[in-house]
Amino acid sequence: MCGILAIAGKAQVAGRLVDGLKRLEYRGYDSAGIAVAWDEGIERRRAKGKIHNLQARLHEEPVEGFTGIAHTRWATHGAPNEINAHPHMADGVAVVHNGIIENYRELREGLEAKGRVFESETDTEVIAQLVAQYMADGMDEVAAFGEALSKFTGAFAIAAIFAGKPDLVIGARKGSPLVLGYGEGE
Repeated sequence: MCGILAIAGKAQVAGRLVDGLKRLEYRGYDSAGIAVAWDEGIERRRAKGKIHNLQARLHEEPVEGFTGIAHTRWATHGAPNEINAHPHMADGVAVVHNGIIENYRELREGLEAKGRVFESETDTEVIAQLVAQYMADGMDEVAAFGEALSKFTGAFAIAAIFAGKPDLVIGARKGSPLVLGYGEGE
């Protein structure tokens, strides 16, 4: 079981995301990662293995921003390595995902036919690529995310952030749990 986390706040988020992943840490997983949105883009850090490897990476290459997503992965599609670690990104869209997109192969083939290039073996990257394709076709972030959701079969929980939209986090679930919380002033 994977752990996903998203925070849209008023304080630096990278350390808070790592702390949240530690709280979700309860059994084996093969990688961890975070992505943080800011006005100009998204910064992503991933590491194979345990959360302390991600912490070491963040120590070497810190990220700043107030909105982010995080993930611990237990591989279902693709080898346990950094390339397959979440978050996955495509053209300013970053996503984390728990569950299985059962029709990801057919969606991927359709996206590749449109010229989309994938870097991972995961079903999760299909989410980012499909949302990015709908945005390239002229939809805004919310409409593109909603249209992508309508194409997925399976059970999932997803959180997404967008480059240039540091106050926007979109989450969705189908058959998997997803909890939304509000903090004081956030």
